[in-house]
Amino acid sequence: MVITGGGRGIGAATARLAAERGYAVCISYLKDKASAEAVVSGILGKGGKAVAVAGDVAKEADVLRLFETSDRELGPLAALVNNAGIVARQSRVEAMDAPRLQRMFATNVVGAFLCAREAVKRMSTRHGGRGGAIVNISSGAARLGSPGEYVDYAASKGAVDTLTIGLAKEVAGEGIRVNCVRPGFVHTDIHAAGGEPNRIERLRDSIPMKRGGEPEEVARAVLWLLSPEASYSTGAILDVTGGR
Repeated sequence: MVITGGGRGIGAATARLAAERGYAVCISYLKDKASAEAVVSGILGKGGKAVAVAGDVAKEADVLRLFETSDRELGPLAALVNNAGIVARQSRVEAMDAPRLQRMFATNVVGAFLCAREAVKRMSTRHGGRGGAIVNISSGAARLGSPGEYVDYAASKGAVDTLTIGLAKEVAGEGIRVNCVRPGFVHTDIHAAGGEPNRIERLRDSIPMKRGGEPEEVARAVLWLLSPEASYSTGAILDVTGGR
């Protein structure tokens, strides 16, 4: 399994759970080498197989190197989790400049497309592969729009939803299932990156379950969609949002 952005948060929780369930795991990370290596060390310490690869999913050369490393170190690809994503500081749309928007869409949308492309090349029976599964990580923001905070992030995740639906139909006859998980307010450091570390506390009352989610709760949804238990699900979007 390749998991982008696998060094922290939802990606790290997914990597650990995937390893527990028998996957050899290749994670990518952008800057935080220590966290990625800690995830790998934890998996290796429990007898699993894992590697970490530095790279930016917005850069095609880095994506190619990620998948080539996975091929070389771990063998044939069975699953991709398109998890890598960024958020910028909270802002209204009229204050967003072009470089911010270009970074956002390059990582969250172009990166997801490039990784999906490489996964399809390896897994599709049309290309001699054995089939497989892809799970894209979107966000509840794609439904809500995140006004006054992250309309650009929400729009990028809306594109991920559409990628999921279209690609699922495109490769359904080639042994590949493509699904999506839309997390809600989950306890990760993405909120600090947006300038409000305690954002979940502020918005807690708007969540029907009255709490934020844990990365492990999202990881379990991802692993279910990748598993044979979800064998007739493709193009599905699963909200893991506490009811919001």
